[in-house]
Amino acid sequence: MGKKMNNTLTLYELNSLVAELIDRAMPQSYWVQAEVSEARESRGHLFLELIEKQERTNTPIARASAKCWRSQWALIGANFERKTGVKVRAGLQLMVQVHAQFHPQYGFSWIVDDINPEFTMGDMARKRQEIINQLKAEGVFDLQKELNIPLFAKRIAVVSSASAAGYGDFCNQLKHNEYGFCFEVELFAATMQGEQVEQSIIEALNLINEREDDFDCVVIIRGGGATADLSGFDTLALAENVANFPLPIITGIGHERDESILDMVANTRVKTPTAAAAFLIEHLANTLYRIEQAQMKIHRAVERKLQEEKLHLQRLSTHIPVLFAMVHNRENARLDDYLHAIIQRIGLHLQRNRMHIATLSEKLQPNVERKITHERHRLQLLSQRIDSVNPERLLRLGYSLTYKNGHIVRNANELSKGDEIVTRMEMGSVKSIVK
Repeated sequence: MGKKMNNTLTLYELNSLVAELIDRAMPQSYWVQAEVSEARESRGHLFLELIEKQERTNTPIARASAKCWRSQWALIGANFERKTGVKVRAGLQLMVQVHAQFHPQYGFSWIVDDINPEFTMGDMARKRQEIINQLKAEGVFDLQKELNIPLFAKRIAVVSSASAAGYGDFCNQLKHNEYGFCFEVELFAATMQGEQVEQSIIEALNLINEREDDFDCVVIIRGGGATADLSGFDTLALAENVANFPLPIITGIGHERDESILDMVANTRVKTPTAAAAFLIEHLANTLYRIEQAQMKIHRAVERKLQEEKLHLQRLSTHIPVLFAMVHNRENARLDDYLHAIIQRIGLHLQRNRMHIATLSEKLQPNVERKITHERHRLQLLSQRIDSVNPERLLRLGYSLTYKNGHIVRNANELSKGDEIVTRMEMGSVKSIVK
């Protein structure tokens, strides 16, 4: 037990022994293919987490940490980004040259000596082609090409970073166009670099889609050159959103390398934001030109038609006196015929009415005479009846009439003691007091 204790190593000694063994056993560098699961820069150094997944199940079967020191990364990173157009980030497939290093203080790590950009470019091209094939299989790859940018495209929805110089250039070029066209531009801010590009642009497109009727087309713009990270524009989800969008989409992403998948599925692709503005101005200028050409055609057609009608009128004017005389005579004869026919019709009508009146007169006279005789006899009978009840006649027969207060007394019960009554007879009247 004591002997074992005498052979005890310090941790530093143990780690140094491991480092020496690794240096002797693995002195050379190795080219390795792996996927980046995490990438970060710190103080100019690059720190990577590499992973390998099982092809069918996508289950990780190997992991390792790697780092590239600042002096080496400054050269490797610039070359990689210039050739691929992307930065080293999670999700990329890399072919890295590494050598093993075991540091007594920091432990084991793979040190990156080089990165092969051609391998990554090939993998990116393969993924791009897979996305393109899927879009074509879904039947949406050319949907945007079937949309027509409206002739009067002036209401523009812009997807861009608010602080991007490209957006400012786009707006300035539209505002100061040589034709004096007035464009209505509304910005839908989005992240145009990094890992948030896809989701940010999709969210902006969703907001525009909710107000589809407010815009004529959509412009997706950003600045940048060949070294800009454009991987966010090569995703299936973004391509599907753009391909199925109901409004025409114009892209001006601003890069020099081959077009992105977003450019491929868009309605129109231009290189830069200023080129997008120039395209919209030219599109409206073409519409103006078409209107002016149509206006000139209409003007010439109207002039030609007026000239033809003028000549036609001139030819007609030479025939008008003769035609007028013929028409005048014909119409006068027609009026004479109408007048003669009217006079004949009126004469016949008056004659028929006279005969009808005479017939009615002959029928009415006997009836009228009979009616008069009947009514005269009836009047005589009524006169006799009236005379039979005439008070004057009763008075002449010896009857008298008694009045109280001007009213005839018909019943003795109507009188009281002391009442004054008047008795009227044929010859005079008598006043009496009732006792």
